[in-house]
Amino acid sequence: MTKYAIIVAGGKGLRMSADVPKQFILLKDKPILMHTIERFFNFDYSIKIILVLPKEHISLWQQLCEKHDFKINCTIAEGGAERFFSVKNGLNFVEKDSIVAIHDGVRPFVSRETLKNCFTTAEKLGNAVPIVPLNESVRWVENSENRHISRSNLRIVQTPQVFNSEVLLNAYKQPFSEHFTDDASVVEAFGEKINLVDGNPENIKITTKSDLRVADFFSI
Repeated sequence: MTKYAIIVAGGKGLRMSADVPKQFILLKDKPILMHTIERFFNFDYSIKIILVLPKEHISLWQQLCEKHDFKINCTIAEGGAERFFSVKNGLNFVEKDSIVAIHDGVRPFVSRETLKNCFTTAEKLGNAVPIVPLNESVRWVENSENRHISRSNLRIVQTPQVFNSEVLLNAYKQPFSEHFTDDASVVEAFGEKINLVDGNPENIKITTKSDLRVADFFSI
């Protein structure tokens, strides 16, 4: 079965206060996005990678690939106004009867074990979403009220979220909803049960300067 990885890289880096979009910020010797792509390629070189970028960032990406001699082949899709539409545009390049992973471009530390868990479970059960437990206390806040809730039933959701292509393609025919915060929420709204697998704590999403400092430590 053909494997795809749709890597969504539409960030603008506003919380980074950076001169370039966050996915292009250097981590050690090359842009974060290149590290992310390499994780999938090194896991399985046969995975077909679809990179979703804002139209205005495509030429910059091409320049960076030349500058860093980055040779991993990626199909480029244009991003949309919302993540939902970016993924939908990426799905235009996916063939039927395949397995599709959707991953954040600024998560460069997904482990081989997490990738294996996700793809293996999705092939068996139709989908897989990686999670990690919370290690902080949490409170529910609504208007002027707040209350403690147990963290034992809460999990942090990561990517890649991996799905059978038939379900995913049909799920993305639904009208956009503001409640679609990730791909699992889209597929769940289509009526599918979501299967959870263990993620890895290092698989952080780099969105702030403090995240970047943590990423520097992980990449040592």
